Amino acid sequence: MRIPKHIGIIPDGNRRWAQHAGMEKKDGYAHGLQPGLELLRLARDAGVEELTYYGFTTDNCGRPAEQVAAFAQACVEAVELIASEPVSLLVVGNTEAAAFPRALLPYTTRTDVNGGGIRVNFLVNYGWEWDLADLQAPGRNRAKIYQGLRSHDISRVELIIRWGEMRRLSGFLPVQAVYADFFVVDRLWPDFQPSDFAEALAWYQRQDVTLGG
Repeated sequence: MRIPKHIGIIPDGNRRWAQHAGMEKKDGYAHGLQPGLELLRLARDAGVEELTYYGFTTDNCGRPAEQVAAFAQACVEAVELIASEPVSLLVVGNTEAAAFPRALLPYTTRTDVNGGGIRVNFLVNYGWEWDLADLQAPGRNRAKIYQGLRSHDISRVELIIRWGEMRRLSGFLPVQAVYADFFVVDRLWPDFQPSDFAEALAWYQRQDVTLGG
């Protein structure tokens, strides 16, 4: 089986899941924590070398304050769960904004925990404009552009899997994702099943990866 080296994860549908369950929207985020950990273990066992989770964006911070607080706290707890595994961990996002959780600052430099292992990136208070902000100088070649990204320690993404049935990237790593294949799971993220990941990998086998060539 051809395994993508780097998979991006967009775990959408937490608020809709909460509403369907009779909860407030803010209560859905906590129910996405265990799926994230289970997916990490599945990816590692499959031989994936790098995994990037989309936590929350700068645009998400326009939501009601109780939702912002809930998804920020969920990101802290998610990173803590990931840090209990053997991983090489990096949190990427705008640390200067108030929405960025201070508890995650130690992980904004890549850190090997529990002996290191699969590279795991977590996007927290991430915005594509923030990521590209240092690329305004003219005359840059492709290599210099990549090094100028604020997310430059994240490699090219080969496969993106999005839960929650929406067909959009929502600003996810626009440079690294430029040639990524995109698989959508209609199931909402808190309802994650291992079969979602298996189906995405099986679908990836059928794609003709040319990188534009």
